[in-house]
Amino acid sequence: MKEQELNTLAQAVMGRLFIELEASGRHVHLTREQAITLFGHDLTPERPLSQPGQFLSKERVTVVGPKGDFYNVAVLGPARKEAQIEISLTDGRVLGITPPIRLSGDIRNTPGATLIGPEGQVKLSSGVIAARRHLHLTPESAKRFHVSDKQVVRLQTFTRRPTIFEDVVVRVSPDFADYAHLDYDEANACAMEKGDLGRILPCPTPI
Repeated sequence: MKEQELNTLAQAVMGRLFIELEASGRHVHLTREQAITLFGHDLTPERPLSQPGQFLSKERVTVVGPKGDFYNVAVLGPARKEAQIEISLTDGRVLGITPPIRLSGDIRNTPGATLIGPEGQVKLSSGVIAARRHLHLTPESAKRFHVSDKQVVRLQTFTRRPTIFEDVVVRVSPDFADYAHLDYDEANACAMEKGDLGRILPCPTPI
């Protein structure tokens, strides 16, 4: 068997057993109206992200909290119906904010922060979260891994500091690409590097 065929076979086997890990740094989601207030125009795509249809924009903002701020924070597109600021728990200490751990889009009863752009600023009364670790899977991959949407699993990482993360939520959609998402605190804890893989483990049955 040729080397190229062996590599293709190896990739196919890996894809059936493992899922690629991806670290998500602090970032902001905006409505179109907020983008215009902050930048004077809608978001400008810079490069696509791993999830289909999503992109890193050329625009950046300053996030201001009660105790500190972060400059040059990434803004992801496309625009959403509600603004959201995703930070790590360590980031929260710098800002003076204790973000609840939530899935993206669940911003009820969350703290807010101020966003500053070159053309204006937006004060958010809510929207700051620390993203709950989760998996993005297509329906085909969910079936292959024997998991379902909103199921809670464990994630074993094959990294320089091998770790098993508990309380990992499965998210299934035909619009997704297969990735396990960790924030930077979690990625640093397991010494993750780009291209590292993980394995989905079932949660143990209570005695």
